[in-house]
Amino acid sequence: MSVNKEEWRGKILDALKQVYDPEIPIDIVNLGLIYNLDIDDDGNISMKIGLTAPGCPVVDDLLYTIETVVKETIPEAKTVDVQVDFEKQWTPYQMTEEGRSRFKEIYGYDILEMWVQTYGPPPESQ
Repeated sequence: MSVNKEEWRGKILDALKQVYDPEIPIDIVNLGLIYNLDIDDDGNISMKIGLTAPGCPVVDDLLYTIETVVKETIPEAKTVDVQVDFEKQWTPYQMTEEGRSRFKEIYGYDILEMWVQTYGPPPESQ
């Protein structure tokens, strides 16, 4: 099997822009919830995602949706494994500019500016 990893990656990320966080009506790509996306030479896809809220009650639905979208987008994938990273807490620093702009349109304020005012500047690890 010949795997074009960059092509697959682009297709997957484009498709996942149709998957929205259950609490913030912005797609998971622009929220910065895709922590890791690995594609190996054999066509196995593994992902680590984050959650905007640690106790997200619909995490199983979100995982199922992501896995389904990836399988439909790359039907030739051998396996698709989606896991939640419970170690790394999500922050607005992970959002794309598009995600921040969309948030501001919806809620009327910049989430990152509010975060900095509330919690201070990011730690060095961000």
